[in-house]
Amino acid sequence: MSKKLEGKIALITGGSSGIGLSSAQEFAAQGATVFITGRRQAELDAAVAAIGKNAIGIRGDVAQLADLDRIYAEIRQKAGHLDIVFANAGGGDMLPLDAITEEHFDRIFNTNVKGVLFTVQKALPLLKDGASVILAASTTATKGTENFSVYSASKAAVRNFARSWLLDLKPRRIRVNAISPGPVRTPGLGDLVPAEHTEGLFAHLSTLVPMGRLGEPAEIAKAVLFLASDDSSFVNGIELFVDGGTAQI
Repeated sequence: MSKKLEGKIALITGGSSGIGLSSAQEFAAQGATVFITGRRQAELDAAVAAIGKNAIGIRGDVAQLADLDRIYAEIRQKAGHLDIVFANAGGGDMLPLDAITEEHFDRIFNTNVKGVLFTVQKALPLLKDGASVILAASTTATKGTENFSVYSASKAAVRNFARSWLLDLKPRRIRVNAISPGPVRTPGLGDLVPAEHTEGLFAHLSTLVPMGRLGEPAEIAKAVLFLASDDSSFVNGIELFVDGGTAQI
């Protein structure tokens, strides 16, 4: 049986843990050469080792445009083009409305919105016509979430990027889709609370999912693979919820 991404070149930002790492492992298993980015070299090195011989790590912060330029220069030199971009890097933390600071807003929007925008824009010269771009959105873009408004708003912006960019990129037949996970057992989710409260948070979030449990990163990765591959050749501009039903009720 042929592999779904045989010979493809992919970039996954924020690929050193969680959904990004699982997606990189899935892509590599399906025949792709995968470039991953991350801000911390030790985690990046560990992720490359976990993915295997088809992975190349490049340290960088997507919120820094000079880092993106350096990342794409290395991809150009080593691979010459890209077939897939998964703009996955992002994050956020919780603050109620009356406690939101300019620093909180800028940090989250710089990574989740500015970073996604310029990750995709600066990839365009390398992307082949007919390529697939996948944006990491979230169920929070659709639902109200207490104390999480800045993160949620940033993901709503990402959702609209997919709708708008497919029109901008129509002449090149580049598909742009968003993936919206629900609560997933990742380090980033656990980091929303102090370590001693992580399991309590996970247990609470599980009660909000109709399936009664958190998602696993590998489950999200299977959906990202679908959007990256020719299996989704007529899928464009969608928001693919992988959320156990969380945002559907």
